[in-house]
Parts: sequence; structure tokens; C-alpha cells
Amino acid sequence: MRQQVYHSHEIQAWEQRWFAQQNSSFGLMQQVAWSIAQRLDLLFQSSHSQIKKIAIWCGSGNNAGDGYCLAVYLQQYGYQVEIFAAEAGQSQDLRSAILIAQQHQLMIHQNFMMTQSFDCHIDALFGIGLNRNLDNNWQNIIQSFNAQTGLKIAVDIPSGLNANTGQPLAIAIKADYTFTVLGLKAGLFTGQAKEYSGQIEVISAIPIDSELKPIAQLSPTQIKLPQRQAFGHKGSYGHVLVVGGHADMGGAVMMAAESAFSAGAGKVTIVCDVKHHTAILTRSPNIMLRDINNLIDDELQNLIDHVDAVSFGMGLGRDEWAKQQFSKWFVKIHQAVHLQVVLDADALWFLAEQSIKLNQRTYLTPHPGEAAKLLNCSVAEIEADRIAAIHKLQKKYAGQWVLKGAGSLILEDDLWICTAGNAGMGTGGMGDVLAGMIASLKAQFPEHIHLHEIVILHALAGDYLAIQGQRGLQAHHMNEAVYYVVNHCHG
Repeated sequence: MRQQVYHSHEIQAWEQRWFAQQNSSFGLMQQVAWSIAQRLDLLFQSSHSQIKKIAIWCGSGNNAGDGYCLAVYLQQYGYQVEIFAAEAGQSQDLRSAILIAQQHQLMIHQNFMMTQSFDCHIDALFGIGLNRNLDNNWQNIIQSFNAQTGLKIAVDIPSGLNANTGQPLAIAIKADYTFTVLGLKAGLFTGQAKEYSGQIEVISAIPIDSELKPIAQLSPTQIKLPQRQAFGHKGSYGHVLVVGGHADMGGAVMMAAESAFSAGAGKVTIVCDVKHHTAILTRSPNIMLRDINNLIDDELQNLIDHVDAVSFGMGLGRDEWAKQQFSKWFVKIHQAVHLQVVLDADALWFLAEQSIKLNQRTYLTPHPGEAAKLLNCSVAEIEADRIAAIHKLQKKYAGQWVLKGAGSLILEDDLWICTAGNAGMGTGGMGDVLAGMIASLKAQFPEHIHLHEIVILHALAGDYLAIQGQRGLQAHHMNEAVYYVVNHCHG
């Protein structure tokens, strides 16, 4: 079943439609708090049996109301609960929640001064409506929360995290677990979200209605590749052409080509500066080679006519020689109606100078810096709203897109979010590996694998490689991991 992801405005409108049907808003608050209390008791009993004393941090809005109700239910489960609260707002539901907490004689501190230690801290400071930078007072409160020892729980979304972009405003709660209400929010998965969200669980309290529209889906981690036929041969599994490799940059094409082979391609050819050929053959003698500087037009066209996919741009460079190579190759690649085409790295740099619409067999894989170049804006603007950025990229250029980074976004016909991968993958060459994998798997299965599935496989390979630790993970070690995931991904 697909896991849908929503914009905060969609969630809020969904709530209002529910209330318009004469359903109680305070009743929903109680139901959400009760569901979270049940999940927390199970979690504590199974994994955190040391937890006895709980501090709930409440703000001044309805998210705080969830916190007050949650305090009542956790007290009924036998936990020692105290509330640390801001001055309450004017919401009737919040006032009702405070009254119930008072009736149950809960200790309510009208400040956030911690004079004792707690086993668990629960964040009910802000909900999904927060979209402005927090003032110094609130930043200090969140900083104090993060400095506490004990397990950290967020109700709905870690306070200070933008629910739609995954960016802190300018600081956010770092939770071990987030119990998000009604539906998944995009800001829990992309941008800087992984640093703050922890393990995520949905509290599904009301039925989905027909007007609720997702903005994205989480890419599934179980990928089923077609089985190989017993009578297949190297020509059955696609021929990948990797083009790049400026005289000063030979490693990128090598990593892309090796990952193409590791992902199952039958044949791989690199076209690059001849000075890299010896090193490539020493490492990977199964790779075929051509000198990029000694190909006449007929030979170039013949190569393109006889391959199934091209991965173009890795290590191409950005000087005048690279510009000439881009112009020569891009025209022929773009016109080849049979090709699956991956544009990465320096090919994206030169694409930004073109005014052209690409076809659906073109896959583009920018990191935020390259996306900024393509959209003629700053990296900060890209990171401020990654979802808006990837839609702008597709609108401007067409094609299919990967906006790389933590919580990579993939835009085909639909938008997908990659939830696999790890911080160890933030190292040179990982993008080259991805480009080679896309070309390889699209050469093998042009109609039977989606771009978001390939991105997930790449991320899973990174997770496999990081089993022994993230620090020091290197892209040229990915081959074994890629080989593993494409052979163990059937679930």
C-alpha cells in the first residue's frame, strides 16, 4: 500500500471538513492523545522500561491541548507526569484540556525551568501551522529541551520544524520518535528532517475523505526486478555508454561505469580522455573504452545507435573543451529516440544555458547547487522549499528528476520521497554511482522499473555499505553493495 504524504494545508482543511460534519474538535484532541498514550505505553514497556517520570512541554495552541490530554492518560497508566507550560492561548479546546488536567491534579508549571531530571520529555509546543522563524525566547526553550537527558517524543511534528519543507525555523526539537497526527507531512522526510524526526508513526484518527489530496508518496523499499531469462546473453541486458572524463577528472566515469555493471548491465563503454584508459582497464578490464578526443562524427553516431542508455556529464569539466563536448554530444543524444539518457554533474551545468524541453526518457540528477544553477537562483532558495524547486525544474525542462540530498525527491508523473540512505553517503562520487545505476537499470528494463525505485536501490546500497559505520564510507566501495541490493530486493 502506498504511503501518502500531505501538505499541512491539506491536513488542516481535512480537519475542518470533519468538524463541519458536526464532529467534536475537542473529541478529536482527546482521541489523538489517547491513541498516542497507548502507543507510548507499549513503546515504554517493550523498549524503554526505565521510563517512570515524564515531562510534557506545552505551548499555547491546540498542539498543547494534545499535550495536556496526553498527560492525563499517561498518569492513568501509572506514570509520574508533570506539565511545563507557556501561557495558554484563547482556544476553547485548549482551555478544556487544561481544565481536565487540573481536575486530575496534575502538576502544571507555568515555565520551562527544569529543576529535576525526567526519563522522557514530550514536545507539545507547536503544531503544523508554524511557518515563521521562532523568536529568541522560543529558541532558548527548544535548546533547553534538546539539552535534557532522556527519551524525546514529538507530538505531530518536532516543534520548530517546518511541516512542509523540513527546514528548522531556525532551531527545532530533535526527537527520537514522532507521532504525527492524521497523516504524514512532507517536512518529516525531506530537507533536514532526518536530523529531527526520529522514528515516525501516524496516528490515524479520522477517515480519509475524497477531497484529501497528497503532494507526494514515500518510495517503497521493496523493489521487484524482472527475473533474468535462462537463455540471456550480454546483449540481452543492455549496453550503457558513459561519457565524460575530462583530462583532469577520470574517477567519475569509472565509478559510473562500474556501478552500471554492478547493477546488471551486459556491456559498458566509457568515452573519456585517453589518459585515463590504463587506470580504467587496470581496475575494470571488462569496460570497453573510446578516446573522446579522437571520435569523428560518424563514429560518435555509430556508438549512440548501438547503445541502450547514455550517462553523460560525470567529470566532463566546465572549461571551453567541456563546453564543446557538451554541444557535440547533447544534440545527438537528445535526437536519439531509442535512448534512455541520464544527465548528471557538468552536463547539468551546460544544460542551464539551453532553452529546450526534454523527453520522458531523460533523467536528471542535480544536487542543490546544480538545481540552483538550472533555475538561476540561490542554493538557499532551493533548500528553503525542495518540493517547489523540483516542480519548477520539471516545468522548465520537462524530463524526470531527482533532487539529491537527505530525503531525495523524485519527480516522474508523481512526486516520491526516498526515505532510505544515510549521512555517510555525503561523499564525492555517490552521484556518479547513482547515474550509472539509472543508466544500467533503464537499459535493462526501460518499461519495468521506475526512477524512484532506482533511487531507493542506490540508497539501500548505501545503507548496506554503512552497516559497519558511516564515517569513511567511499563511493568506489559501492559496487559490492549495488550488486547485493539488486539481487536481494525482491522482498
